[in-house]
Amino acid sequence: MKTEQVRQVKRAALAAGVGAALVGGVLLFVPERDQPPLTPEARAMAAAGSGAPAAFADLTALIRDRETWLRSHPEDGEAWAVLGAAYVERGARRADSTYFPKADQALQRSLATVPTDGSAGADGPAGSGEDGKPGESSEYGNPAALVGLARLANARHDFATARKWAETVRNQRPDEASAYPVLIDAYNGLGEYRAAGDALEKLQELRQGAPVLERSAAIYRERGRQDEAAAKAAEAAARATTPEEKAEALHTLGMVSWDRGEPTEALAHFNSALAAAHDHPASLAGRARALAALGRTDEAYQQYHTALTKLPKPEYSLELGELYDSLGLNGDAETQYEALRERVEKERAHGVNEELVLGRYEADHADPESAVTRLTAEWTRSHRSMYVADALAWALYRAGRSEEALTYARKATAQGPRSALFSYHLGEIERSLQMYGPARRHIEEALRINPYFSPLLAPKAREALDELRDLPVSPPASPPSAPPASSAPQLPVPPQAPVPVPAQPEPAQPEAQSSPSVFSGGI
Repeated sequence: MKTEQVRQVKRAALAAGVGAALVGGVLLFVPERDQPPLTPEARAMAAAGSGAPAAFADLTALIRDRETWLRSHPEDGEAWAVLGAAYVERGARRADSTYFPKADQALQRSLATVPTDGSAGADGPAGSGEDGKPGESSEYGNPAALVGLARLANARHDFATARKWAETVRNQRPDEASAYPVLIDAYNGLGEYRAAGDALEKLQELRQGAPVLERSAAIYRERGRQDEAAAKAAEAAARATTPEEKAEALHTLGMVSWDRGEPTEALAHFNSALAAAHDHPASLAGRARALAALGRTDEAYQQYHTALTKLPKPEYSLELGELYDSLGLNGDAETQYEALRERVEKERAHGVNEELVLGRYEADHADPESAVTRLTAEWTRSHRSMYVADALAWALYRAGRSEEALTYARKATAQGPRSALFSYHLGEIERSLQMYGPARRHIEEALRINPYFSPLLAPKAREALDELRDLPVSPPASPPSAPPASSAPQLPVPPQAPVPVPAQPEPAQPEAQSSPSVFSGGI
């Protein structure tokens, strides 16, 4: 490549938030016809630049390459940004938070070498040229490191910090496409759904292809727009250019089917995702849910354990524990709950906030008052997603504070999702307040959306519905005072007028074979 072409590619790579890989002094990111195929390191760079997941082997190769390069070129701020971002991805892809402090150090080293204003840092000149020498990026600044810090904050569930870093990049460079995926994740974690929608629209303007389609599908799914989510995910699967892209899209299709209470269809999509990329833990966990709903519990146990081996997320331990609990296997359940608690402590030591899943666990299996304390603290620090609202509502209900719970349960269900779990929680809270008409309507809705939504709660929902059918419909109790306007849901409420349905027959499978609750967490 000519020198100016090299500079243009490096700038484009930095704009993607990953920098450009210099392997042996040769730039590897955009292949030309007379160049050999991309190396694993460059494939990982290209995947990150497009917002797609990299193959795990390629990501590992990239980390090894950048570590080797930086031993002899510690002044290369771009390489530090690449390494930091790769550490974040490695930690998130394997739920291994030990990589996060290393990522923080690498990204801070990048900022010290190439500050955001493009000037030289305390550790030496800014950037590196086409031969690995300093000076190439001085006019560009360092958005790659800021986006990397935003990704790190999202991985630690520190959404306010992620928003700060990503908004800094967006405000300086509105067409910096790499800022928008992390902005979307941060806004979702904070419950700022309108802002997340705006960020998605901007991302769609700036980029095309399977990764953007898949992200659109995931957002539509969470907003309750299931038909649009399925269409976008199917298009993403058709347009995928790597096995990892295809697996992500097929996994989202599986989740849409699961949300609709279609375990057979969900299982088929998860199987297809695993056929595309066998190392896809989220699809293993999805497959476990579907198998449990279909009564294939031995296979479900195996799939959960495999998923936990590859991606030991606390929410998977909670789901497996609840599946054991529903079958009376209390010892096995407690083993999973203990693993959850241990995992949360390990994550906390590396700066990861797992208060949401811990609060969910405590509300049903330990100390509801402790869950209220944890989740109230999350709400106070502006983590006001629909998931936190629902979890706080349920914790308050379990602690005997149903009137307070009702406000948060309504906030959770008003924000768009067609969630069986949210509807059931709202219905039980209303039942405790003797609001029998709304309670019956919402519990019916939960079982209509997905009769397998939880191995523990779905049977209780059916029992509650039987009891409610024998009770007179009473006028709703006076609701609690409305929350301040500043904390009101930001997402327009789609019409979801529930239609009463006849009593549903028991599913063909035993009640204990329903699938566990779905938790937020996310890639």
